[in-house]
Order: sequence, then structure tokens, then C-alpha cells
Amino acid sequence: MDPLAAAIAIAREAGALLAEGQGRRHAATVKSSPFDLVTEYDRRAEELILARLRAAFPGDRILAEESGLSGTASGARWVVDPLDGTTNFAHGLPLFAVSIAREVAGVVEVGVVHAPALGLTFAARRGDGATCNGAPIRVSDCDHLAAALLATGFPTDRQTSDENNFAQFIAFQRRAQGVRRLGSAALDLALVARGTYDGFWEMKLKPWDVAAGALLVVEAGGTVSGWSGEALAIDRGAVVASNGRLHAAMLATLATLPLPSAAQPPVREP
Repeated sequence: MDPLAAAIAIAREAGALLAEGQGRRHAATVKSSPFDLVTEYDRRAEELILARLRAAFPGDRILAEESGLSGTASGARWVVDPLDGTTNFAHGLPLFAVSIAREVAGVVEVGVVHAPALGLTFAARRGDGATCNGAPIRVSDCDHLAAALLATGFPTDRQTSDENNFAQFIAFQRRAQGVRRLGSAALDLALVARGTYDGFWEMKLKPWDVAAGALLVVEAGGTVSGWSGEALAIDRGAVVASNGRLHAAMLATLATLPLPSAAQPPVREP
């Protein structure tokens, strides 16, 4: 089975399940912090996705938000967020998404971000471009930070950690036309790919927040990196994504502030 076609179909099936609970408040369980929630729909959607992936790709591993890593070692790994934007969903806010990506030898080859409440399915295959509902998409052509609409988010430990993105948020608010906080990193990245946002940055993300959306941005003609401009590592969690034209300006803005440990590039052996 074609991995991209499978990811699209599975994401839409999971999205249909989430749509059953859309638009009303849900009881949520706290995980690592008061801002890190899980609902029954996160778990149900993940169970559905894992069952479909295991049936279609029995030799692949799966890294999923709620259940962790499963499967035997192989050259391919699926990275799954069954419900990115759980807080929004739990409060009846229709800004959430299913995110599914597949890595081969550590490189993300396909990615899908499906936002059921918005009726949007973003998809990309490495080297083949990015689409929204089947139509090609491209990043914006904005080339001045003062005219840019950016997006970001804040880590779940922001109550207790000084590395909380607050100073960076203020810095970009002073420089950009606007900064939005949507509550779903996967959807933020997809909207950079579509040209709605001109750029996005965030720290302390997880691989399932980033994998599919980062590929969408690259395949739509944009740029993704770590906070110092180094190659993006989805397991490190610090991301800058842009239309490419604004990337240097975004990195320069981040460089005006101390680099958080979560955004430190990996130390390379001499």
C-alpha cells in the first residue's frame, strides 16, 4: 500500500471519529502538567490509527503520543499525534488536527495533517510538493518581518520553567505585524505551508507535533531549522519554520535573547 495514500485515508478516518465529539466540552485527564491534557478521543483516535497502520505496514515501528514506541526494529517509523490541540478540543474550540508522518532511515518521507473541523487535509511526499485537499500549495512571498503574520505556542511546563517562550513572544510581537497562538503546532506548520502564516517558531515540541508539518513546509517551498539555523531534528523539539524569505530575520530575532537549553544545537564530537 502506498504510504501517503494510507496516511491520508487513516487520518481522515480518525478525523471522522474526532468530529463525533467536536464542538462540546470534554472531561480531560492531566498528564505531565495542568496544561498537558488527554481525552477519551485522543485514546480512541490513537487506537484506530495504530490498528490501521499495523494492518497495512506490519513491519514498521510506530511512535505515538499516548502509547509511545511500539513494533520491532525496521527501517521505517510512523510518528503519530491522534489529536494535536487537545486543550482546544476539550473546550469545544474547533482548532485541532490529526498528524501522521512516516520516516525511513530517519528521514521523514510522507506527512499528513488533517483538520476535520476545518475540512482541510494537508499532505506531502518528499520531492513531490505539498497539497491541501489535493490542490498544490506554496508558502507566502512576504519578505519583511514587519509585514509578517507569525504563529507560536508555549510549553506545558511554562508555569514552572523560565524557558517558556515568553521573551521570544514579546520580541516577535515588537517586530512582526502579528503573532497568533493557535494551540496546535501541526496545524500551525500546515498553515505556514499554505501561506496563511509567514513563519512559526516554538520550543519543547515532541516529534509527533513536528514531523508531518515540517515536511509540508519544506515541500511547499519553505525552510525549517533549529533555533540557531542548524538542520531540524524532530526529536529535539525546537523549531523555526518560514517561507524562506523571513528565515534569517526570524533567526536574528531569536539570537537577541539567550538560547534556551531546549533550543541548544546538539554538541558535535571533534
